[in-house]
Amino acid sequence: MNTISRVAMLTATLTIGLGGLAACGSNDDGDSGSDEGKTIALLLPETKTTRYESFDKPLFEAKVKELCDSCKVDYLNADQDASKQQQQAQSAITNGASVLVLDPVDGKAATTIVKSAQSSDVPVVAYDRFIEGADYYISFDNERVGQMQGEALVEATGDKGDILMLNGSPTDPNAAQFKKGAHSVLDASGLNIVAEYDNPDWSPDNAQKFTSSQFNKVDPGDLAGVYAANDGQAGGVFAAFKAAGAADVPPITGQDAELAAIQRIVAGQQFMTVYKPIKAEAEQAAELAVDLANGEDISGTEDFQGVPSFILDPISVKQDNVGDTVVKDEFYTVDQICTAEYADACQKAGLS
Repeated sequence: MNTISRVAMLTATLTIGLGGLAACGSNDDGDSGSDEGKTIALLLPETKTTRYESFDKPLFEAKVKELCDSCKVDYLNADQDASKQQQQAQSAITNGASVLVLDPVDGKAATTIVKSAQSSDVPVVAYDRFIEGADYYISFDNERVGQMQGEALVEATGDKGDILMLNGSPTDPNAAQFKKGAHSVLDASGLNIVAEYDNPDWSPDNAQKFTSSQFNKVDPGDLAGVYAANDGQAGGVFAAFKAAGAADVPPITGQDAELAAIQRIVAGQQFMTVYKPIKAEAEQAAELAVDLANGEDISGTEDFQGVPSFILDPISVKQDNVGDTVVKDEFYTVDQICTAEYADACQKAGLS
């Protein structure tokens, strides 16, 4: 991973626009050696997925603070509302943001935000989800995420039997990549997808309702496994099986390495998740945003659909490597995972 350089001293005096954002260290006599504060807008899509509030936001803010003490992060969350995100972005531009770091609710609709920002000479970093025409893009190899999930399900089921498939939101560009990667494996396997669902907002409740509705058509005990595109949906799927009184829950995939999912994996209630080291992604985005705010040249990118990009590697997490992944990286501590409810399972899994 490339480490982006930065400079601490700016050579021009900048007047920050609306919103009462005061420039730090400016001089009335126009001293060109003053250190100005810059505003970086961080726009995240929703709060139902726990990663955004628990990890992306604080990690990004901390790295910006480390790199640029005078910089301010303007954090905005759209609550899965594309129109709201459009308004938030326009407000950030109007109020003098130097850079937008944007994780879009709707990737296609977000192209309008990109054009508006660029017309005001504000670069846009597409964060985690791709946006056509963005200045930069930072994410993980999302098609590979879907492949890893599909490969895990083939392994867990012995490559035979009926499965359900729950994908992400149709407006999330990453969801299409996860789905494509998963289908590339599942369609070539011996598994039979009896029902498939594109979840409008990644809702765990929707996932539970969809799974429960399928039990009117197929006995829960006859399902060999469930492809769930993320851990929130995996939790909904698990809840549906338990509510139906299923004696055994079949292998379920996931993504995001949410704490509840890691606990389910330790307890044998979920087969796997995909861990995407959010710290690496958030800090890379923060470094890039600070450099862009300071007018630095950016290097070390690769091309992704015409956009200079930083593409990071996802990691498959199963019961046998929880300790070597999320615990080793201090994403979670053993104490956080191994609460009283999971103490016995943790001991069997070698977590102590």
